[in-house]
Amino acid sequence: MCDLPHHDHDHGHDRGVTRRLALLGVGAAAVAGAATIPSRVKAQETDPYAPPAEPALPPSDMVLVKDRVALVVTDPQVDFLSPNGVTWGVVGESVTEHGVVANIGRLFRAAKENGLTVAVSPHYYYPTDKGWKFEGALEKLMHAIGMFDREGPLSLDGFEGSGADFMAEYKDYILDGKTIITSPHKVYGPESNDLALQLRKNGISQVILAGMSANLCVESHMRELLETGFEVAVISDATAAAKLPEGDGYLSALTNFRYMANALWTTDEAVSLISAL
Repeated sequence: MCDLPHHDHDHGHDRGVTRRLALLGVGAAAVAGAATIPSRVKAQETDPYAPPAEPALPPSDMVLVKDRVALVVTDPQVDFLSPNGVTWGVVGESVTEHGVVANIGRLFRAAKENGLTVAVSPHYYYPTDKGWKFEGALEKLMHAIGMFDREGPLSLDGFEGSGADFMAEYKDYILDGKTIITSPHKVYGPESNDLALQLRKNGISQVILAGMSANLCVESHMRELLETGFEVAVISDATAAAKLPEGDGYLSALTNFRYMANALWTTDEAVSLISAL
């Protein structure tokens, strides 16, 4: 008799799982194939960033249209992507692990070679930004360590080679006179800059999104672009994030990318799709 409540609970759980599978359109054959899941789950335990062993969400059906698509890169700057940057101690492991510097470069090259619109959404802080009366945790940290600091909005004094400067590997792509360099975003998302305006004025409705950092500016850009009617593909290995006692930012972002983005591609996949346009 003592086992009955537990037994009933198990069946209730099973019925709940079955209902969820049915709602997601998972048929009996898929359920029957569940015996193959443990090996893939084990692989996920080895690599926490691996795709889910048994996806429940529908696959992407995003198809790129050349005249409508742009590559958007957030914060391709020294402070995020170089060992000389002020955040390298917390993001460097993730940047290196995913090959982010090289992968962003590959995306820039593919987009330029195939005539895509390219936009960069940078992050800058001016002296007047240090007078903010309230800040979130990471805003406080960024201001304290001088991240993305510039002398002022009308001055480039000290900019060259600073933490706010673009990575040297990308300058030929960014400074070619064709790349859109938006006004700076100030917290994480593009609500405070002209990215959406620039994209709309160029007839863009699809975005291939990459850059830094995954759970902050990239995710915030994805959310805002989705909310304003853009179709967004995030490039999973062209972004990275801090690893702190508070959590692995990259891992948390992956969950939301999978839930919300129109597509989640690797750099290899994105370059192949761009090259086929």
